[in-house]
Parts: sequence; structure tokens; C-alpha cells
Amino acid sequence: MLPVLPIRYVEPVYRPPSEAQSLILPITDGCSWNHCRFCEMYTAPQKRFRARDEAEVLASIQRTGEQLGDGVRRVFLADGDALVLPTRRLLDVLVAIRTYLPAVRRVSSYCLPRNLRRKSVDELRELAAAGLSIAYVGAESGDDEVLERVNKGETFASTREALDKLGAAGISRSVMILNGLAGADLSLRHADNSARLLNATQPEYLATLVVSLPPGEQRFRDGFPGWRPLSQQQLFVEMERFLDRLELTRTVFRSDHASNWLVLKGTLGADKKRLLLQVRQAIEDPDSAALRPAWARGL
Repeated sequence: MLPVLPIRYVEPVYRPPSEAQSLILPITDGCSWNHCRFCEMYTAPQKRFRARDEAEVLASIQRTGEQLGDGVRRVFLADGDALVLPTRRLLDVLVAIRTYLPAVRRVSSYCLPRNLRRKSVDELRELAAAGLSIAYVGAESGDDEVLERVNKGETFASTREALDKLGAAGISRSVMILNGLAGADLSLRHADNSARLLNATQPEYLATLVVSLPPGEQRFRDGFPGWRPLSQQQLFVEMERFLDRLELTRTVFRSDHASNWLVLKGTLGADKKRLLLQVRQAIEDPDSAALRPAWARGL
């Protein structure tokens, strides 16, 4: 039986797929931006953005340490963008993790690029030295028109600046791009400019998901007139274009989220030719490409 942790959770709780074995530690609730037209993660009334009370967070860390001892190796700072907090508060959290959860070897967080505008590289270096290991940055696209249409509140330049700051500070960057986000008309521009963003910043990790809008497609369409979803084959064509234009040297690439029809894994650029071959096979002969069945996509 799983232990009842001394941490207050506000459902639903989200975390990156790679943080499945991590302790989820909320230090904020919701998302400080929360205007992206494609995202329904933090729209529930109970998910209104707020910073958690500092005393509550620090007490939760201490009590968790007393309960689990050296059993925690990874911590994910929730919710949508914990790095919005002032550097001093983040340092207090990281020091408490180091003090009460001494076996922790990795601390991670989601990160909106906008929330690094007021943080210097030196501040980020302090956070890295205190234990912040990796930031998950939902870039979604490198194309400014697409970003504007989906109300992301970011641009190519603002996302690049944030990724460059994190890299200069020694914090690993995991970047997410949304396959299909731009719709049919802007698909190839989306692929080209997303690749351009990644080539310019050389992140340590890259993931792609397929955009899905089950509860909120009308809201998305209202802000993106003329948007047409991509067919399965068009998704593969966009992915082929994206991969073909990537010039990465040591980026771990994953396209294995439940939303993806075609599972792709490798390191770019060592595995670029193999990955392109897989995508081209899916375009030319999807029946032989070992695609994920529709019922397993979890959408």
C-alpha cells in the first residue's frame, strides 16, 4: 500500500512522462499564464494560479523526509511553472530538499520562457548549484505566427533567450514541440522554424507530442480561424520535414507520448538517418510501420 504523503495535492496533478518515478512537490498551483488556446491542463476552478505558502511547502518537505528518509531520488516541482517564483524562494525550497531529502539527485520543473526574463544567468547558476537539474520548456513551435494564433505569449526570440539562459547556467533543457499545432496551412513553416529554434539552442532533450483538443476545440478554432487538423499522413510529413531540418549534435529525442501514432526514439544527430527512415516508411506504407492503434493513444 502506498504511503499517504504529508503534501497537499490539488487535482488534477500533471507532470512530464519522464517524471513518473519522482516525488511531485507542488510549490505553486496552476499556471501563471494559462491563456494558451490548446491547453486545458489548468482551467479547472480549483487550479487558479497561486504561489503556495512558503511555510507549508517547507514543512511538507521536512515531514516527507522524516517519513521516506533516503527513499526519494527525484523531485518534480509542480505545478505549471514553478520557476515563476522569486529566486530566493526557490533557493529555500532547494536547500530544504537537500537538507531533508539528502538522497535526491535530480530536481526538475516546468518552465515558461516568460518567467526567466527577470532572472539573470547568475541567479539560474545559483539554482543549478542548489540542485535544480532540468527545466521542461513547452516551446510548442518556433514560428511566431503560430505562437500568436495559439496565444502562447511567447516568440521565437523569447523562447531562444530562455533556453540560452538555462544552458549558460548549466541547467539541462527538455524542449517540447507540438506536431500538428499549426494546422494544414502553416504546417511546413511550423516544422521549419521549430527546427531553427532547436538548431540555435541545442537542447539536451527534445520531445514531440501530437496536438489534441478533445474538450476545447471550439475555443482553439475561435482564436485560429481557418485551422484544419492534420491527417495521420500529414502529421508524418510534418515530422519528416522537422527531423530533416534538425542539425543537433547530442540531443536525446523522444516521440513516444501516448498521443503519437509513430513511436520514435534516438539521439540527434547520431540516429537522424534511422529516424527519418522510420518516418518515411510510415508515410509510404503505414500498414508496415508498427503504428500505435487508435484505442491506445489515450486521448
